[in-house]
Amino acid sequence: MKRLILAVALAFTGTAALAGDPVEGVWKTKPDDNGNFGHVQVQPCGNAFCGTLIKAFDGAGKELKSPNVGKRIIWDMVAYGDGVYDDGKVWSPDRNKTYNSDMKLAGNKLAVRGCVLGICRDGGTWTRVK
Repeated sequence: MKRLILAVALAFTGTAALAGDPVEGVWKTKPDDNGNFGHVQVQPCGNAFCGTLIKAFDGAGKELKSPNVGKRIIWDMVAYGDGVYDDGKVWSPDRNKTYNSDMKLAGNKLAVRGCVLGICRDGGTWTRVK
């Protein structure tokens, strides 16, 4: 019985830690190779964080209808504290590539980077929308 209570307590503690993480919210991506950018909703998924593209925009800021809206852009991103997120993946729609990724949060700025076979691509700094 004590083990069951301890397991339940630990499960709630892990969920509570993610519930108020500062990376949660909507982020404006850096413009891609085509000048387009998006809004990505970041939220907990299991013991990590995921991000879904919720809106897409052209270089002039006009909203686009994109087949990528609703697709997962970030997944399995683990919070390590002090604004460091690592061990996740980021999908780049403009290149249709998935990168091993890390992120660094500083206030309302989120630096995103992805690597494939040791070659890294700076995903730029995303800014908080809300």
